[in-house]
Amino acid sequence: MKLTTISEVSKVFDVSTRTLRYYEEIGLITSTRKMDYAYRVYDEEAMSRLQIIMMLRKLNISLKDIQGVLHFNSPDQFITLLQKKLLEVNREIESLGNLKEVIDLFLQHASQYQLSDYDIKALGVFNDESIVEKLQSTSLKPKKLKEKKAMEEIKKNIEDPKVTNVRIIHIPAMTVASSHCEPCKEPEQIAKGSLVEFINSRDLLNKKSDFRIFGFNNPSEDESGSHGYEFWVSIPENMEVLDPMKKKVFEGGLYAAHSIKMGDFHEWKSFGEWLKSNEEYEYDQREPLGMDGCLEEELNAFTTYSQGLKDCSQLDLLIPVKKRV
Repeated sequence: MKLTTISEVSKVFDVSTRTLRYYEEIGLITSTRKMDYAYRVYDEEAMSRLQIIMMLRKLNISLKDIQGVLHFNSPDQFITLLQKKLLEVNREIESLGNLKEVIDLFLQHASQYQLSDYDIKALGVFNDESIVEKLQSTSLKPKKLKEKKAMEEIKKNIEDPKVTNVRIIHIPAMTVASSHCEPCKEPEQIAKGSLVEFINSRDLLNKKSDFRIFGFNNPSEDESGSHGYEFWVSIPENMEVLDPMKKKVFEGGLYAAHSIKMGDFHEWKSFGEWLKSNEEYEYDQREPLGMDGCLEEELNAFTTYSQGLKDCSQLDLLIPVKKRV
């Protein structure tokens, strides 16, 4: 049986190893271990499931619906899902068709006027009842239809939509307690365990209810796909921190922030592309250098930890930036 390492799978499907681990966590795929080999590998069945997941994600089908398709393995359910998606696409096509028709009419009216006496308020198109009615039944912000891709390209990767919802924020300097796990099988889980124990034992929910949680690979992945992970939680400056936690100072600074749902770590790639093309801001490498200064902040941390939830539902991806000269 052919086995493929996690780093090889990451390259084949152009998906991060962290996303692969999340797919495992929610039960979409499973990995195995080779004897005397520390890193996870995937058999042919897992690769086949990944192929299906990637293609369905390309069709903009949710992970929840993909779970149902793979779990129940029902042709009827799959057909129903595709029919629903087809209905959505047809509605988008109809909406775009209506918009095209209205734009054509606008152009026809506008071309009747000479530039010398042009007055947009005089265009009769704005008083045309048929056009007004058509616009009222049309989405003003139709979803962009994705360009058809060749099957070979679909097999290689999933292209994510361009990042648009980016904020520029300033994070103030703060004292933090660090929970760090060296490269191992599940560094996030081990580091998170120490973090949760610290939050509970120091009663941070009451002593600092506005605490913030940051995380980052430390160190980042090696050729085998293994990596370490470090969590920071903001604490009162005078709070004592004992091993295995470490007390540190986070200098903060200017960051570009992009919100994602837990598990959508593939958006790091498109977020980086956004910054490369940005004319106002550029990358500003700074500590911590585990991910070249980039961080992942858990949003609504108080709610997550007060309710004893395993993970937050939303994250901010953070890239350190500075104004372009």
